[in-house]
Amino acid sequence: MRRRRSVRATLAQSPTMLGAVTVLVAIVAVFLAYNANSGLPFVPTYNISVQLPNAETLVPGNEVRIGGVRVGLVTSIRPASDPETGEARAVADLKLDPEVEPLPVDSTVVVRARSALGLKYLELVRGDSDEGYEPGSVVPLAAARPEPVDIDDVLDTFDEPTRDAMQANLVEFGNALAGRGIDLNMALGELPGALRKLEPVMRNLAAPRTDLAGFVRGASAAAAEVAPVAEEQARMFASLDTTFTALARVAPFVQETIVETPPTFTTASSTLPVIRPFLANSAGLFAELRPGVRQLAVAAPPLADALEAGAPALRRAPRLNRQLAPTARALQRFNDNATARGGLGRLEQTMGILRPTIRFIGPSQTVCNYWTILFENLASATSLGADGGRWQRFTVMEPPEGPNNEGSFAAAPANGGGDSENFLHYNPYPNTAAPSQSPTECEAGNEPYLVGRQVIGNVPGNQGIVTRGQLRSQIRRGQR
Repeated sequence: MRRRRSVRATLAQSPTMLGAVTVLVAIVAVFLAYNANSGLPFVPTYNISVQLPNAETLVPGNEVRIGGVRVGLVTSIRPASDPETGEARAVADLKLDPEVEPLPVDSTVVVRARSALGLKYLELVRGDSDEGYEPGSVVPLAAARPEPVDIDDVLDTFDEPTRDAMQANLVEFGNALAGRGIDLNMALGELPGALRKLEPVMRNLAAPRTDLAGFVRGASAAAAEVAPVAEEQARMFASLDTTFTALARVAPFVQETIVETPPTFTTASSTLPVIRPFLANSAGLFAELRPGVRQLAVAAPPLADALEAGAPALRRAPRLNRQLAPTARALQRFNDNATARGGLGRLEQTMGILRPTIRFIGPSQTVCNYWTILFENLASATSLGADGGRWQRFTVMEPPEGPNNEGSFAAAPANGGGDSENFLHYNPYPNTAAPSQSPTECEAGNEPYLVGRQVIGNVPGNQGIVTRGQLRSQIRRGQR
């Protein structure tokens, strides 16, 4: 006991020792006060990190709060990037109280303003999930909510050009509203009805299927695209003065158009639903007409030729029409005549008898043109002459040598016997493209002389094959 009292007395009596202890206690107090914001030493903490889209206003040492209560602080902030897209982001390291552990995985993070001077803090909004983040985990960027608009951001928008523009707008609005109290009262009276009609419009705009946010994003992208041509647009608006000056001359007509527009829309509202089926049918009609229109381009040249040929015929049509009436009356009288009807009956019988013969003989002229060639040859045979008359042109052919040749009596058809050309070639019924003949050919006059061979009847092979295409081309060239 005495020894302890002596030690205490010695310390109390020694100014050096007392000063050293005082300085040590002061240093410890200053150290603890300096590091108080970073947490007291030897106190356990719950450390996690959060990803933020932008942390330019957040600094190390800012508080972390849950429900407005401080639960930790931001120890450091470092930049990072998305490994897939390369998009820049920030990662904030947090030191939280152990009571917060574990933070639910569906929690969210918001950077909020602590004061109007720009000081920020990080707010954690706890979720309801039973699963939590382990110490050292990183809260993904999906948990970060957009940074709210702070009062300093709002105040920064009112710079000097904006204030000047607002003053000019207020002056112009005042001039526009001056002396229009009655009109404003009428507008306010109509406003409840407009709001009732506006309510369903607002519901449609707020509906998720409307995608108003997508429209705003699209408008923002469009504004970003238009920004580089702002000067050109300004010049365009300056040039609009010329346009509006021209419109001022026709202002009464524009006013009439505006007055007539509401009843026109009213009529359209009641008429268009009725017209809709007609428009739908018209669309179907045009879809069905599309193949015909494509073919019309191919048929246009023949149609043009037909129209050119038809124009003279149409000019003669009135005279023909004047003759049709008396002709029809004459035909009527002819039809009512019993004698004529009997003659027509006998004519029909005659044509019935002649029809097979005509069908067989007809192709000799319609296909092979033999009759015209016959008359042309007859005319050509006597086309030369002198003062005494016409001469018949012919050539005396020397018959071949051999038995039964054409120059002597014959007991049988010539078939060789000493001369390679002493062979009879005779075809009394050549093929003339008649219906029962095969192949279809114009054989008469086209048969070759087959040397060293007797031929009686049709010559083997085709001497003049006739097809429809060949017949059309021959008629077009005037050969038939």
